[in-house]
Amino acid sequence: MPATLHDNPELSRFEMDDDGVLAVANYRLADNLITFTHTEVPPQARGHGVATRLIAGALETARARGLKVVAHCSFVRDFLAKHPEYHDLMP
Repeated sequence: MPATLHDNPELSRFEMDDDGVLAVANYRLADNLITFTHTEVPPQARGHGVATRLIAGALETARARGLKVVAHCSFVRDFLAKHPEYHDLMP
């Protein structure tokens, strides 16, 4: 079963279920900004690209919603540094 991305606004996080393993990217929303604060992938799913797919999907969702992105999370900050195609999302 392919991993699925879900925005869970009640918990202020994006969630990706990858074969029963849940990875999350926590965020805060204010005005037209989404601030990513923490990304967490369980140990058994690390090294398989789950966090990369999670953040790419979250950034695409932010783009579709017209949000600018602030990266307080080191993983998101590193991801943005490696992927200039998302630099338009930064304020």
